[in-house]
Amino acid sequence: MTPIFDKNVQLAGWFDGENIFDLGLNWVAFLSGDNFFSSKSLDWLGPMHEGSLLDRNGKPVAWLEGASPNETLRPLTPLQPLRPLTPLQPLRPLNPLQPLRPLDPLGGWSHLEWGQWLNA
Repeated sequence: MTPIFDKNVQLAGWFDGENIFDLGLNWVAFLSGDNFFSSKSLDWLGPMHEGSLLDRNGKPVAWLEGASPNETLRPLTPLQPLRPLTPLQPLRPLNPLQPLRPLDPLGGWSHLEWGQWLNA
């Protein structure tokens, strides 16, 4: 499980390569192609770009451990995927070390906080 950090360098969730789990290990989003979708509503949250979780405007909301937050051009809206099967709840990972604060992305951070992005 890869830790997800928000723009305040706080642990925000976990990514298993296909799914996002919140800090309580509840399934909150999934990756289809290069895009994240809400596990509840199937709403498009935004794309994944080089380890950054982006909003619908291409601005980073959070990033995966080992990556640097960066942005991209405004992405095209993808087709809505089929809902995948609910994954098994993973075992609780060890808390990661807090990374150093990264440089701000050239285009700036998303105006959305982590929770707002998940509920977009």
